[in-house]
Amino acid sequence: MSRFEHRVLAVTPHPVVESGVREFGYGRADFDRVAKLIHCRAGIVLSQAKQDMVYSRLVRRVRALGMAQFRDYLDHLERLDTDDPELEAFTNALTTNLTSFFREPHHFEVLRDYLATLPAGRPPRIWCAAASTGEEPYSIAMTVAEHFGRVDAPCEIVASDIDTQVLEQGRRGVYPIDRITALDQGLVKRWFRRGIGAMDGYCKVIEPLARMIDFRQLNLLDSDWPLRGPFDVIFCRNVMIYFNKPTQLQILQKLVPLMAPDGLFIAGHSESYLHAAELIRSCGRTVYRRAQSHGATV
Repeated sequence: MSRFEHRVLAVTPHPVVESGVREFGYGRADFDRVAKLIHCRAGIVLSQAKQDMVYSRLVRRVRALGMAQFRDYLDHLERLDTDDPELEAFTNALTTNLTSFFREPHHFEVLRDYLATLPAGRPPRIWCAAASTGEEPYSIAMTVAEHFGRVDAPCEIVASDIDTQVLEQGRRGVYPIDRITALDQGLVKRWFRRGIGAMDGYCKVIEPLARMIDFRQLNLLDSDWPLRGPFDVIFCRNVMIYFNKPTQLQILQKLVPLMAPDGLFIAGHSESYLHAAELIRSCGRTVYRRAQSHGATV
């Protein structure tokens, strides 16, 4: 029997509180080593203001491995092969995954309007390049399904992220009910089921919606991406802010050729690409199209 039913009710979440007392020695030199490791691994640039955040996220790994000192953990990381699972855990711990359903809602209005311009019979292809725990790709899927008026809408949605843990949560499609209380109740009724029994206080996206999305692990810094264009729309929101300008250009030089000639690139509200004018041009409100000089490839 399913542990989810149609009716959805709101609950009050229980906050997680962690102690601020440091049990391991940790200083500027340790932070600098972490910053170098994560930049090499994922291209993320950590400012000095992130020192406390780095400690709070990595101390769990220090404990889990039974290390006596924080620096022992860093010594261990620096000796590992690039495909070692602990380096993946390190990257997962430092990846920021702030997200919500229909975050920056005007982008989904842009998506809806763009879908209406596509030729009849052309299933849209959409890439969500920073999927996190799944709220963004599911928001995309709901927008597409609402446009077509059917739960089996013809569409291909690829949702990628470097963090394997959040991708697994996205595949499950299970969330605390408080994550959907601000949504339109019509959307809630159509696309979510309420948890019962052991899953009380949670909700789950319906299976037809989940089947619209292909969750994949992908590091934007990898030399080869397991993707094939063209994509009609690429959402790459609130991830480029963690990269420096040269790294942003490096990623865009690989990403833009995957866009359809008339496709859209949708960025986060705090991201700007004036330095990439030869690749993409602004259409307003952090929505971009290919620069005229940058031809399409597949």
